Amino acid sequence: MPMLMPQVTNLRLLFFSPFPHLSLSSLSLKPLKPRTLFTALASSYRRRHRPIPNQSPNPGARNKTTLRESRGRDKAMEETKETETAGFNKRRAEGNDKNDRPKKNLQRKVRTLNPINTLSYVQVLGTGMDTQDTSPSVLLFFDKQRFIFNAGEGLQRFCTEHKIKLSKIDHIFLSRVCSETAGGLPGLLLTLAGMGEEGMSVNVWGPSDLKYLIDAMRCFIPNAAMVHTRSFGPSVGGLMASQTKFTEPIVLVDDEVVKISAIVLQPIFSNGAQLLNELSITQNPTEKVSNDRVDVSKPFSPNGKNSPTGKPGDMSIIYVCELPEIKGKFDPEKAKALGLKPGSKYRELQLGNSVKSDFQNITVHPSDVMDPSIPGPIVFLVDCPMESHLQELLSMQCLSSYYADFSGPPENAKVVTCVIHLGPASLISSPNYQSWMKRFGSAQHILAGHERKNVEIPILRSSARIAAQLNYLCPQFFPAPGFWSLQHLDCLAPESTPSSEGSVSKVCESISAENLLKFTLRPYARLGLDRSVIPSQVASSEIIDELLSEIPEVVDAAQCVSQLWHQSTETKEEIRLTHDDKVIVEEPWFDENTLPSCLENIRRDDLEIVLLGTGSSQPSKYRNVSSIHINLFSKGGLLLDCGEGTLGQLKRRYGVEGADNAVRGLRCIWISHIHADHHTGLARILTLRRDLLKEVPHEPLLVVGPRKLKFFLDAYQRLEDLDMQFLDCKHTTEASLHAFEGVTETNKDHSFLGSPTSFEDLRDKNTDRQVAQKVDSTLFAKGSRMQSYWKRPGSPVDNNVVFPILKSLQKVLEEAGLEALMSFPVIHCPQAFGVVLRASERWNSVGKVIPGWKIVYSGDTRPCPELKEASRGATVLIHEATFEDGMVDEAIARNHSTTKEAIEVGNSAGVFRIILTHFSQRYPKIPVFDDTHMHKTCIGFDMMSINIADLPVLPKVLPYLKLLFRNEMIIDESDEVVDAAASVAS
Repeated sequence: MPMLMPQVTNLRLLFFSPFPHLSLSSLSLKPLKPRTLFTALASSYRRRHRPIPNQSPNPGARNKTTLRESRGRDKAMEETKETETAGFNKRRAEGNDKNDRPKKNLQRKVRTLNPINTLSYVQVLGTGMDTQDTSPSVLLFFDKQRFIFNAGEGLQRFCTEHKIKLSKIDHIFLSRVCSETAGGLPGLLLTLAGMGEEGMSVNVWGPSDLKYLIDAMRCFIPNAAMVHTRSFGPSVGGLMASQTKFTEPIVLVDDEVVKISAIVLQPIFSNGAQLLNELSITQNPTEKVSNDRVDVSKPFSPNGKNSPTGKPGDMSIIYVCELPEIKGKFDPEKAKALGLKPGSKYRELQLGNSVKSDFQNITVHPSDVMDPSIPGPIVFLVDCPMESHLQELLSMQCLSSYYADFSGPPENAKVVTCVIHLGPASLISSPNYQSWMKRFGSAQHILAGHERKNVEIPILRSSARIAAQLNYLCPQFFPAPGFWSLQHLDCLAPESTPSSEGSVSKVCESISAENLLKFTLRPYARLGLDRSVIPSQVASSEIIDELLSEIPEVVDAAQCVSQLWHQSTETKEEIRLTHDDKVIVEEPWFDENTLPSCLENIRRDDLEIVLLGTGSSQPSKYRNVSSIHINLFSKGGLLLDCGEGTLGQLKRRYGVEGADNAVRGLRCIWISHIHADHHTGLARILTLRRDLLKEVPHEPLLVVGPRKLKFFLDAYQRLEDLDMQFLDCKHTTEASLHAFEGVTETNKDHSFLGSPTSFEDLRDKNTDRQVAQKVDSTLFAKGSRMQSYWKRPGSPVDNNVVFPILKSLQKVLEEAGLEALMSFPVIHCPQAFGVVLRASERWNSVGKVIPGWKIVYSGDTRPCPELKEASRGATVLIHEATFEDGMVDEAIARNHSTTKEAIEVGNSAGVFRIILTHFSQRYPKIPVFDDTHMHKTCIGFDMMSINIADLPVLPKVLPYLKLLFRNEMIIDESDEVVDAAASVAS
C-alpha cells in the first residue's frame, strides 16, 4: 500500500488517492493564530507574589514524577526567570509558548508484519456499555498490528483501565462520524501526540464527512498532533451523492495479514430517495475533498425548505475484515509418489507454484500434494443505526456473495465467520433485521448494541470500587451511583433483566456482547468465542469486606462521619480520629454564628454541586477530566466545563434515565477555555439534548465560552445539529455588561443585566454605535489588561447578535433562580476565564431578605487579582489545584495553581468553603496536601455531591477521606499515561 508523505511542512490539508472512491490526507491540525494576553498584569504581580520554596510534605514520594514532569520545560523556565517574582508564565498566558516545546515529527507507524499470525482475535471494548452514552469500540488484534473500530468518549480511559496500550494502535476506523462514535478521538490524538520523545500518530479512516470533524478539531488541537486521515465514499456536500456510484466494497487495507473493506450504507428517505438518485456526484471521489466548501449547516432542499434527505453524519459504514486462507499441509509422501525429489520443488509447491516431476513426465500441481486450504475467517462490523439505513442494507447486492444462500459461481462464495452488530437493540430485534441476520448461515452474531442488563456492570471497575468505598464511609457526599446501587447490585438476578438476545437466538447463533468478550480468529483450532478475560462481577459486599480487612478503622470512621450530621450545632463535642499515632481534633469553625447569611433556612432542594470530573489533562482510572454539574433540582441545572466523558459521568451519578432528565433540564453550559480536557464532551451532551427534546417545543441551549470555542462549534455543526446558541465569555464580564447597560442606565448598581426593556432600547442603530464605543472605551481600552487579548482590528461588537442572546441569558437565569452569571479573565492561556454564579435573594417566613449564595469556579489559572476579587465573600470557591505545594516551578511554567496557593486565594477573599479540583494525574486517588491550612477546605473526588445545606460539615470529612487512602501509592497509572499527561497541554 503506498505510503503517505513522511512530513507535511506547509501545515495544509493534503489529499491524494491511489484507490478509486478513496480520499486520503495527511493533516497537521494547525490552530488559529494565538492572541496576546495580560501584557500589563506581570508588573502588578511582581509586587504581590513571591515563589513558594520548593518543599513538599513528603518529598521522597515525589522525586520520580517531579523529574519526569520537568523534561522539556527548560525553555519555558527561561522565559519565567523574569516572572519568578511575577508568579506566572506570560508567554504561555499569551499563547506564545508554542515554539518553546520540542518539535515532534509524528510519523505513521510502519511495522514489520507477520503473515503467519500465531494469534488474532476481535474483542469488544465495552465503552458505554454501562452508561449507554456512546458506541462500544471493537479491537481487531494481530501480532504486529492493532485496529480499533470507533472511538467514542471514554476510550482512552477504558484502555488505561484495562491496560490496552494506545501506542500499539495503528488504525482507527469510524462506522459513522458523530459524537457517539468519535467523541473520544480528539483526546486520543492529543495523548498519542504526547507519547515518547517523538510522539505517535495513527491512521484515522471514515466516510467523507470525516472532513468536517477534522476541520472542527483544528480549532484546538495543536500542530504537534499529526493526524493521517483517510476518507472514502460519496463526496461531501450539501446533499448526499448518488448511491449508485458506491455499491461495491471499497478496499482500504490489503496486505499479507488482513484485507479490510468498507461498504457505504446510506439511509433511504421516503420523500428524498428519488431526489438522491437524480443528483450526480459534484466531483470525482478521488479528487481533493478539502476543496469542497459547500455550506452544510442545514439540510439541502431544492425549494429552500427542509427536506428529509441525507446530510453529513447520516452515512454509516459496514466494515469487512478478511483474513487470508490457511494453506493445507504439504504431504511429502504424495510428492514422492509423483516422482519428486526433496528440495526446492517442495518449496515451490508450498508457495502455490506447479512444477515438473523429476522421474515422471507429468506436471505436479499444489493441489496434488497439499491438503485442502481452509478459507480465512471473515468478520463483519455492521452499524445500522436507523430504520432508513435498514432499508438500504436489505437491498444491497454487493453482500450477496457473503450470504449462505448465494446462488452465483461457487468460487465466488464466501463464508462469514462472525458478525458484530453495533446498532440499537430495538432495531436488531425487528423481524426484517433478524431475517437479514439469518442469511449468514452459521456465522456467530455478537450483539454489541446497548443492552439493559449491561447497565448493572461497571466498565470502569477501579473508579467504581472507590465509589463504593466512599459511599460506605460518607454516603451523604458520595451517594450510591445511579446505575450501581450497592443494595441493587447484590440482589440483581441474571435472568431479571430483559434482553433482545432471546428473540434473536431463535433465528441464528447470537449472543449479547459483554465487556472484553473475544472471538478468536487464529489459531484455527481455537476459532470461536473466548470468555476467559471477561471481568467477573464483584459484589459490593466483597469490596467493603476487603476495605475493612485493610483498614479496620474505617468502621469507626464511618460512624464518626454519620455523627457529623446528627449532632446539634450547640454541641461542641470534639470528634477525634486516631491515625498514625496522631489525634485530629475538630476545630471550632462549625458554629451557627459564623455561617454566612445566605445559608439561613437553606433548603436541600436549593443547590447541589456534583463534581463529575476532578482530574487534569486526560481521563485516568480514578478521575475523569473537568466537569461540574450545578444541580438546581426543579429549576434545572448548569454545567461548568464539559470534558470528555461528561455524559457518562452523569449517567453514573444519576442513572441512565436520571441523567437524561438532567440533560433535558440544562439551562446553560459554561466553558472556561479551549483546552480539550474542558470541552470535548460538549457535542455529545448537546446532541443527546437535541434528541431528547426533538418532540417538545424548546429553545436552543445557551453555551457560554471563549471565542475559539465558537469556531469549533460552528465547524462541528456542519456535521451534526447541536441545537445551541453561543455567547462569548467576554460579553458576560462585569466590564462588558456594565458597558452595555451604561448607554441606557445611569445607575450602575442595578441588576447586572438591567431591566428587560433595556434590550429593546439597545436595538436602535444609534444606540448600537454608542454601545460599541462604550465597550471600546472600557473593556477593550488601549493598554487595558484585556485589550491585546480580545481586540481584533476591524471587528466591532455585533450587537444585533449579542443583545438577543444576552436577553436569552437573562431569561435562563431567571428561570433557574439565579441573579448573575459573570465571567472574569484568568491567567492560563489565551481566552481563559473563571465564572461567578449568584443566586437570587429570597425571603424567610417573617419577611427578612436573605442574600443568595455565591459560587466561584476558577477554571485553570494561576492565582490572580481578578480571581481574588471575584471570590470575595463567596459561599463556595471551586479552585483548581493541579500541583502540590512543592511544585511551584511546574505550576508557574504551566500556569496552574498549587494546593496552598488555591487555599490562600480563598482565605484572602473571605470564602466560606473551598473545594479543590483539577488534580494532576500524578495523584491518582488523593493529592498531597498540608492539613494545617484545610480548616475550610475539602478535596474533590469524582461523583462527590455537595448539598449546600451540608457545607458546614464539608471540611470535617477530609481527615476521614485521607484515612481511606492512607495505604495508596502515589503513582498508580501506567508510565504511558503519565508521560502523555506531562506532554499534553492542560
